[in-house]
Amino acid sequence: MRGFRACSSRNDSHPRRRTVLAGLAGSTLAAAIPRPAIAQARPKVVVIGGGFGGATAARELKRAGADVILVEANPVYAACPFSNEVIAGLRPMTAQHFGYDGVRAEGIDVVHASATGVDATARRVTLGDGARLTYDRLVLAPGIDLRFDALRGYGEDAAEAMPHAWKAGPQTLLLQRQLDAMEDGGTVVMSVPANPYRCPPGPYERASLIAHYLKTRKPRSKLIVLDAKDTFSKQRLFEQGWKALYPDHLEWVPLAAGGQVTGVEPSTRTFVTDFGRQSASVANVIPPQRAGSIAQIAGVADRSGWCPVDPVTFESRLRPNIHLVGDAIIAGGMPKSAFSANAQAKVCAAAVAELLAGRDPTAPKLINTCYSLVAPDYGISIAGVYRPQSGVLADVEGAGGVSPLDAPPETRKLEAAYAADWFRTITSEVFG
Repeated sequence: MRGFRACSSRNDSHPRRRTVLAGLAGSTLAAAIPRPAIAQARPKVVVIGGGFGGATAARELKRAGADVILVEANPVYAACPFSNEVIAGLRPMTAQHFGYDGVRAEGIDVVHASATGVDATARRVTLGDGARLTYDRLVLAPGIDLRFDALRGYGEDAAEAMPHAWKAGPQTLLLQRQLDAMEDGGTVVMSVPANPYRCPPGPYERASLIAHYLKTRKPRSKLIVLDAKDTFSKQRLFEQGWKALYPDHLEWVPLAAGGQVTGVEPSTRTFVTDFGRQSASVANVIPPQRAGSIAQIAGVADRSGWCPVDPVTFESRLRPNIHLVGDAIIAGGMPKSAFSANAQAKVCAAAVAELLAGRDPTAPKLINTCYSLVAPDYGISIAGVYRPQSGVLADVEGAGGVSPLDAPPETRKLEAAYAADWFRTITSEVFG
């Protein structure tokens, strides 16, 4: 999955503006501000979560002079961006795997363990083996958890028959194997939840690449997308591509037409809606989501399941001295994306360094560029700029833009190449 957000569909296609924004992959406008030196004698910062947000925050805080411990349960990180290509048989899963040797090389202590407790008063983290880590500031990059309680009939066991593949790893390969094993002429069904969730255009890129797989390998098969929404990010661009490339292989059913799934029956791979039932040869269920479990444990998630933060410092509005970045936060107009997590982590680390030095952080501006593939050589994108406003991160009006409609094939191919370049750049920066 790419890193994306629920974006407006305004068609601002100013080529220079979009080229500049897209070329800033993995960066943030605030990153141009010199990193402050921390005045204290080696303050201690614990970072929980080693994805695009957490690993970036750890590196930036170490460079600012803090002692940093990065807590990450998995010794190998499986990246979600580009995992839709794995599902469609276009990319090996090994290309999604990244280790932490590059992070350790910067002098960061990487601990592969699960964080099981946070005492915000004592400023202490408890690990699964009982070890305790104290901190001056804590940064959480918990990602998401799937809400297995939110869809009738769907749970962790059901995910073996109807995979979600919304966390890269074994589920990605399971969905790929099911597609490979399906007979030509079978029906693939995908369900998409209501907002918010990680990577809002991700399901539509997945739908595109599964349709490409069917068209090229199992041409008598079809994909049906059951959607709990009537609109989605980059909708006009996606639908234009679907009409041109997959008129016989992809059907999108919106909320108004009965697309909202209310339950599933894993034994028969059946989706239940208010309008009827739909059986599948291969079933992909994307359930509702919330902030990762450590956010719930730390008391930094509100009743929505997501985490409110100060948009200048990314400090929790519910617990002092705890900062959050990435998919788990309530970020206003900014997406739940890998690009966003990386940008937020840089701003957050700079703010933490300022706070530890006894200074007030300045208000940042952040950018995000989102890429999607409609086909392997057909890319589309959207870019945005964000700043703190009314307690959240708001779009800077007129500062972003989307891919033009009716662009020639050469432009779509170039955007697909930009997407691949972005992934190489950001993974090298974060993990290399």
